[in-house]
Amino acid sequence: MATHVVRAGFAHVLSALREPEDFAQRWQTGADRYPARVWLALMLTAIAGTTTYGMTMGILGGTERVLMAGLSCTLAAGLAWGISLPALYIINSILGSRLSISATVLAALVTTSWGGPAMIASIPINWFFTVAVPHEQFILVVNLLVFTGVGVAMIDVFGRVMRRLEPARGRLPTVWLLLVAAIGGELFYFFGLFNFTLGS
Repeated sequence: MATHVVRAGFAHVLSALREPEDFAQRWQTGADRYPARVWLALMLTAIAGTTTYGMTMGILGGTERVLMAGLSCTLAAGLAWGISLPALYIINSILGSRLSISATVLAALVTTSWGGPAMIASIPINWFFTVAVPHEQFILVVNLLVFTGVGVAMIDVFGRVMRRLEPARGRLPTVWLLLVAAIGGELFYFFGLFNFTLGS
């Protein structure tokens, strides 16, 4: 039974990654009602990406730093999206959106779950340059480029999903991601994730 549940959750995640617009639209139209385990699987996909990539941000600081960086990266990203999400729904509603809270949350969750594998795919880049050129400023630039690249891809996914859910509004809601980026940047700095000094 447990294996069946895991396989079903995995299949839904693959569907969300391959066709995020269709996945979100099926929920909005009522064509599909995703159980809690599907929402959890999407969340875990995002967590896996931020945690594993975050760990590479601490490889110059030893084992403890690797673990703390992984946890801090996930916490910072999760807080940035969580804190910003109510603003998305409120602003959308003020501007005439008819999306339900659940459809709005699903659009954001599909986007973050898409970003998880993108972060995992970026691990070799960060790992290689961190080990090859272990200088703090250089590593910072590499990480900022990775986050920018993944961020642009996530903006595209979020924009496509929101445009499918409300064609008349197009990609306007993607402006909200500026708030996510601003809060995320502050939290990354607060948690010391941009500290790439060598461990003792």
